[in-house]
Amino acid sequence: MLPPTVGVVSLTQGTRPDDLARSLASLAAQTGVTLDTVVVGNAWVPEGLPAGVRGVHLPENLGIPAGRNAGADVVSGDYIFFLDDDASIPSPTFLADAIAKIEADPTIGLLQPRVVDPSGVSNPRRWIPRIRKGDPEHSSNVFSVWEGATLLPRAVYDAAGGWGAPYFYAHEGIELAWRVWDTGHRVLYAGDLVAHHPAIDPARHSYYYRLNARNRVWLGKRNLPWVLVPFYVGSWTAIQLLRSIRRPAGLGAWLGGWVAGWREKPGGRRRIKWITVWRMTRAGRPPLV
Repeated sequence: MLPPTVGVVSLTQGTRPDDLARSLASLAAQTGVTLDTVVVGNAWVPEGLPAGVRGVHLPENLGIPAGRNAGADVVSGDYIFFLDDDASIPSPTFLADAIAKIEADPTIGLLQPRVVDPSGVSNPRRWIPRIRKGDPEHSSNVFSVWEGATLLPRAVYDAAGGWGAPYFYAHEGIELAWRVWDTGHRVLYAGDLVAHHPAIDPARHSYYYRLNARNRVWLGKRNLPWVLVPFYVGSWTAIQLLRSIRRPAGLGAWLGGWVAGWREKPGGRRRIKWITVWRMTRAGRPPLV
């Protein structure tokens, strides 16, 4: 029996060569799978790549989701795996183990592993994509993903329509998860599988607060039945305002992004079905918060 084939997309701007080398080495160490790996250079010409790894040059920085889509367009395989340049997979059987989970339960359409900072510092709670965080080693259905290490059957990725290119940064993992649920599959947080990533503050980006707010509005406008949009956006607006009482930094930029989300077009609309809303609700989280 032939091993599973996996198209792998690594996205980078070429600013972290040591991290990229570590990430690609962790892929090269994988056993029990056949890989077709591409490095997408967002405004960077990929160079110095290991043998067998191809490069794709994007002349300008198209953003994270569009960059991932560009890589997905040129890789082949039964599965597709997205791994950020500063992430790595410590187990040489990671991909084989993850694929075994999906093949044992074909209802799984997307898998995100548990994320660990290998230096031993405290891992951010945001890496566990559920409201009740609980034990990080506990696996569960989820309705958003940390995007830095995600595995999907290729057919599910194609049916979901790929990553939401207009977002540029932030919340594209929520939309992809919703759209995977909309294909009739579910999204699994696999607490028994591990990816490594440094625990860095996402607010280091100057556009963090603005794009978080704009994209939150866009999520509703692009994906939800119109009657649910004000409830979804309203709940997250209330949450952000409550958070700002303790952490007021960035509130002005966040509100500016919120306004932009309503004023600007989100790049198309493909709403999820009502049956998907019902399935998500039964699974523990309606798309309202």
